[in-house]
Amino acid sequence: MGNVRDSLACFKAYDIRGRIPDELNEDLVYDIARAYATFLQPRAVAVGRDIRLSSGGMSGAMCRGLNDAGVDVVDIGLCGTEEVYFATSHLGLDGGVMVTASHNPSDFNGLKLVRHEARPISADTGLKEIEHIVLGKVFGSAARQGATEPRNIRPDYIGHLLGYVDRHRLQPFKLVTNAGNGGAGEVIDLLERHLPFRIVKVNNGPDGSFPNGIPNPLLPENREATAEVVRRERADVGIAWDGDFDRCFLFDENGEFIEGYYIVGLLARRVLDRRPGARIVHDPRLTWNTIEIVRDGGGVPVQSKSGHAFMKEVMRKEDAEYGGEMSAHHFFKKFSYADSGMIPWLLTLDQMSATGKPLSALVGERVARYPTSGEINRRLSRPDDAVRLVRERYEPLGPAIDTTDGIGVEFDHWRFNLRLSNTEPLVRLNVESRGDVELMQEKTREVLDLLDELA
Repeated sequence: MGNVRDSLACFKAYDIRGRIPDELNEDLVYDIARAYATFLQPRAVAVGRDIRLSSGGMSGAMCRGLNDAGVDVVDIGLCGTEEVYFATSHLGLDGGVMVTASHNPSDFNGLKLVRHEARPISADTGLKEIEHIVLGKVFGSAARQGATEPRNIRPDYIGHLLGYVDRHRLQPFKLVTNAGNGGAGEVIDLLERHLPFRIVKVNNGPDGSFPNGIPNPLLPENREATAEVVRRERADVGIAWDGDFDRCFLFDENGEFIEGYYIVGLLARRVLDRRPGARIVHDPRLTWNTIEIVRDGGGVPVQSKSGHAFMKEVMRKEDAEYGGEMSAHHFFKKFSYADSGMIPWLLTLDQMSATGKPLSALVGERVARYPTSGEINRRLSRPDDAVRLVRERYEPLGPAIDTTDGIGVEFDHWRFNLRLSNTEPLVRLNVESRGDVELMQEKTREVLDLLDELA
């Protein structure tokens, strides 16, 4: 650990992640495991890992640290983050740990920690305390040595996923799936046996060397790998995942990427068809489309600060059926209020089967009704000052101001949200309008010009 420090670079707002080996390594993971056990006092914990080349060693260090702290481990092996959530809840365990760096570069790794019922542990709910225990090496003593038991939870997990759709109603769609050589491919192979779909698989095999690049379909430059195959194969839908597949990204039959904002509205409508009056949680970045769909469907829209820990907290408090972020995180009450990258595409294909409409038709009207800028990032030397000065510039014009997350500035025909990044000196801008693309573009330029003045 070197010299005494008051913080560790790998501890972030929502999880632990860092560059290997200087920011995160097996020795540190072992200490984090003991600190997690000291903080949480669990009896049994699920541990899983992603496909990164360093994840096997780090998972082993986590299991050793937990066992030495007197904790029994259910080792579910190579998996997606949501499988750790599922195992923790389904098996009634006291916590869970996923070894993953999701879509970060290959020389990174990390840990996602949860407590019972897959409740997240973030900076506000325990990560800082765990960090302090690691730094001070004030680990609790163990009355016994814990044991590690490998367990295959996949059959139960696959059965749970299939419970979200009516398999007899599903149409024999042609799909293109791009696992990005992450963990999603193995789950697709298992689901395929139970579904009527014809699946064209791209980069399906797990490979921690990432021969086709880091799986992050949110990056525009990474989307064409899926879109091109959708067009070539004349498929009905394209689906791509990040490395630990807690997010999925959808492409319509024309190979067009569907922004996550519109998928939130689509899934909200589908949930309300089956749960009239349900509460639906959304983030504050882009809101008009979701709010309108939820209200029109007889539901109750509930706004939450962005970030999975905040979304899950609000969902539990409101007993919401579904929550969605424009960043492609989708949360489900039946899934322990946790996020899944598998349930959303299954529900989308279920909706396509029920309506007889292609994906482009299901979202096309909504895209036209509420055009958006997409999220735009600006690196600034003093991002906090920029948010404050932007508010001061617009507030005299009389908009509605929302401070749930950064600032939301709402006029009659357009609105924007400007918020700080949790991890970098960036501000993130999202702009939308009521059916007026030119106005949205004009106002996007206006806010960006103001940010450039403040840079």
